[in-house]
Amino acid sequence: MCGIAGTLGGEGQAAAEPMIRALGHRGPDGVRVERAGVASLAHARLSIIDLDGGWQPLHAAGATVIGNGEIYNYVELIRDHGLADALATGSDFEPLLHLYAREGEAAFARLRGMYALCLIGADGRAWLARDPFGIKPLYLMQHAGGLAFASEPRAFFAAGLMTRALDETAARQLLDLNYVLDEKTPFQGLRRLVPGEVVEIRDGRIVGGWRNAPLLPPVSPIHGGGGPLAAERAVEEANDGTPRLIPPPPPSALERMVPLPRLAGEAKLLSRLDAVLEDSVRVHQRSDVPYGLFLSGGVDSATIATLMARLNQRPVTAFTCGFDAPGAADERAAAEAVAKALDLDWRETTFGEADFWRVLPHVAWALDDPTADYAVLPTWKLAEAAKGTLTVVLTGEGGDELFGGYGRYRRALRPRWLGGRPAEPRGAADATLAAWRAAAKGPEGLSPLQAAQWADIATWLPADLLLKLDRCLMAHGLEGRTPFLDREVAAFAWSLSDRAKVRGGHGKWLLRRWLERACPAARPWARKQGFTVPVDAWIAPRAADIARRIGEVEAVRRLAGPDAGARMLAEGPMRWRLLFFAVWALIHLDGAQPNDALAAVVGT
Repeated sequence: MCGIAGTLGGEGQAAAEPMIRALGHRGPDGVRVERAGVASLAHARLSIIDLDGGWQPLHAAGATVIGNGEIYNYVELIRDHGLADALATGSDFEPLLHLYAREGEAAFARLRGMYALCLIGADGRAWLARDPFGIKPLYLMQHAGGLAFASEPRAFFAAGLMTRALDETAARQLLDLNYVLDEKTPFQGLRRLVPGEVVEIRDGRIVGGWRNAPLLPPVSPIHGGGGPLAAERAVEEANDGTPRLIPPPPPSALERMVPLPRLAGEAKLLSRLDAVLEDSVRVHQRSDVPYGLFLSGGVDSATIATLMARLNQRPVTAFTCGFDAPGAADERAAAEAVAKALDLDWRETTFGEADFWRVLPHVAWALDDPTADYAVLPTWKLAEAAKGTLTVVLTGEGGDELFGGYGRYRRALRPRWLGGRPAEPRGAADATLAAWRAAAKGPEGLSPLQAAQWADIATWLPADLLLKLDRCLMAHGLEGRTPFLDREVAAFAWSLSDRAKVRGGHGKWLLRRWLERACPAARPWARKQGFTVPVDAWIAPRAADIARRIGEVEAVRRLAGPDAGARMLAEGPMRWRLLFFAVWALIHLDGAQPNDALAAVVGT
């Protein structure tokens, strides 16, 4: 896990060093910067694999790479492609350089992991790539005749490459949804590489690329697709001269789905699920530094804990966060029951009102690309607690999306006369809802459940849950890993019938059946408490004072108008979103220090 930054083409080579210095929290073990012709590459390292030899930029087979994340199948790539004698390091990224020398861009489809990377080949072509689920972030912008990229937006401001101009459409999406959709960011002129996107850069401009969806086979010659299609490599010039990818017409889901062999009966499904999950957890544990997990009281983290306990001889370290607030859902008792049953080294921390006001400005600072999901708060506290004990943390993100866990999925399957409705965000403005539908649309042939899963995996999973995990852990020098969000797990889950996911009023039916046998202490059929942070109760005593101040924040005034104060006084999710956005805007648009931003909104 690291931070990367750089420039390709143009006149901005000197920008790489201030960019990477701004990302030092992502790589506390050291920084390296290299220039090569019109390219400049920078890497801030958090050492995980090959502690001595894995420094980047890495050079091999005439190519160069910098990357953020982990390539989990590097061991298999070395074995299956006879690379052992060619390697100069033990880095998980070096095999990619040798594969690229042999196969060109087809090598990207072989990667199993979470990554954002820049590769410059011996053929002179430069590539930016992001993993299919969007677990690791990557941002880019055009500048001075070239292109700059980095792991976080703050790098571009630190290097003076862009001004802090708010994209109001993106900010309205944040207030409507808690997150910003697709490639947009809250800053004008800055975009995300979307999950699974691979782009080719020549002379500082995007000249082609494609996108690998996480639930479909990668576009690559090794998967029988004949390589990146001509339509996928084509670009067009937008009105502003920025190249845009022209996506090909999507094939049907049935044409692109990864088929499983026909499995006769539940026992074989459970056996296959066990093998797939154990394999994913095994490769996600590949690390030369201490690892553990975040354990809630839910099915997903209990599943990861069960498999980690199976695969490790020593007790696995697990951290749980509970809430010190009347009426708040607190899953510590459920987590403790799992920890005792699995003999985990269990450690608990709490989150209360004092933590809320202390943590809020620092979370807003870390989320320079924001999500207003209040789950960022306990995630930050867990990262604080784990720092110094762990360097790698496994988590349960993705279990609900892949195995059908959310209540909205069950509603999507019901007929309207039984209360069924599409799994769409409610209360969003028309423009936001239209943008969400465009971003969430999957290929033809999906069932209502699959369509709802696809929508979540395309929208709030990368833009909310994974962004939250990345920023909160990286701010503390921790690497977060998500074994559910693995290509082999996804292929298995996506091939399941709807009935294997949702049955009898329960989501994640097959996963619960597995956990019922593997760790009955997890009580997988118990009613889910839901995850809530009592932010409204903590804000309420100060709401009147905040209402008087919040309209003085320019960004809030522009978006919410004269009604901002009244909306702060009303109960509901907008109260928290406006508070978070006001603090965020003062930090990232006006340049305030985190605690000063909070004081300006809340008072002393």
